[in-house]
Amino acid sequence: MFIPHTESEKESMLRAIGVQHIEDLFQDVPALHRFPSLNLPPAMTEMEIAAELEDIASNNETTQELACFLGAGAYNHYIPAAVDSILRRGEFYTAYTPYQPEISQGTLQVIFEYQSLIAALTGMEVCNASHYDGATAAAEAVVMAYHFYRGKRKKVLLSPALNPQYRAVIRTYTQGYSDFVITGDETEQPLLTTPGALIPLLDADTAIVLVQYPDFFGRVYDLTGLVEAAHAAGALVAVSVNPIALGLFKAPGEFGVDVVTGEGQPLGIPLSFGGPYLGIFASRKEHVRKISGRLVGETVDSQGKRAYVLTLTAREQHIRREKATSNICTNQGLMALAATVYMSLLGKKGLRQVAELCYHKAHYAAKQIGAVDGYKLCSEDPFFNEFVIQCPTPIAEINQELLDYGFLGGYDLGNVSPGLKNHMLVAVTEKNSKDQIDGFCNALREVNNG
Repeated sequence: MFIPHTESEKESMLRAIGVQHIEDLFQDVPALHRFPSLNLPPAMTEMEIAAELEDIASNNETTQELACFLGAGAYNHYIPAAVDSILRRGEFYTAYTPYQPEISQGTLQVIFEYQSLIAALTGMEVCNASHYDGATAAAEAVVMAYHFYRGKRKKVLLSPALNPQYRAVIRTYTQGYSDFVITGDETEQPLLTTPGALIPLLDADTAIVLVQYPDFFGRVYDLTGLVEAAHAAGALVAVSVNPIALGLFKAPGEFGVDVVTGEGQPLGIPLSFGGPYLGIFASRKEHVRKISGRLVGETVDSQGKRAYVLTLTAREQHIRREKATSNICTNQGLMALAATVYMSLLGKKGLRQVAELCYHKAHYAAKQIGAVDGYKLCSEDPFFNEFVIQCPTPIAEINQELLDYGFLGGYDLGNVSPGLKNHMLVAVTEKNSKDQIDGFCNALREVNNG
């Protein structure tokens, strides 16, 4: 129940902060926009509103009706029913930030289990819980590197094959840093670059190098050479991962990287029109005091029983507000819970099985599409569940026609770079059946034949 403040309470609070009127709090907002008149439609009943919203929603086409071959950072994986069932339990669904550990043991244990699972999956030593999505996690890696070197190194190398949305968010996060240089991704032909292309750009001013594994185009490379060269130059290396791929491929920690970030959406979180998602962030123990987000530790209470506590959250706004460099809020705990339930249900064997299905189905699809006249597989490098196809006509036109055949087509890479005009990024997951893949190939053939 919401109980509004009384007039005397309002006056007391205003006196405490040194202003006379509530309106004084909005002086920085232009007068024209402070108290605008809202042009609202006439009032409707709940039944009328529900009917109108259902009518609007019925115009949408979703992955329930369309076979999905769109990825580019968010993927249509199968989510076991138990994930949502556990997620919706009242004690999890309404739990707030666990500031008081003595009454938040369940939430804290979930976070601890999440951290343990992600650390094992990535091959790293510590993990937080968590960030908003893969983009903000990548940006936090840059912020961490800046503070690790106390601002003395001001160069960041970004791979051209790092998700373009991640690169944009990194630039947004760091626009207030003076003399900060972000470079390495200025190319119109990102498909021609590999992680090794960043090595000549390393120097004594480089704070961190960011690459993706598998990269934005689905390709998988050995990162050993880049990591060794970066460390020789005194720089950190961060890798953004697809966590499902780690069920099959070498963990990035085995390459010797310093930070692992990634998008946790594939781990039991629905597409949901772009969010809320989950930002994975793990690192080596030596960086633990520079990590943002929550870290939960395991201990024992006064009776010797296992207990969980929040620890090492000095960068957070609820610890040192005036010095905080991060603000990670409550909803991320719910997403971390979904990922924890998903990974616990699948286990090592289950996660590997999902990864193998994605891998083999994607390779079957690439072979079949590459055999269709007018379409060409653009790379012979190893890939996971995504690959690039050069198409005979603009991707927007192809995707529009594919909808008529019941397919959600791939991502238009012309949005990434002018040099990738008429290139489509196709994603395949365990949910794509052989019949769907064959039907997709036939549809591409029909579209090309006009």
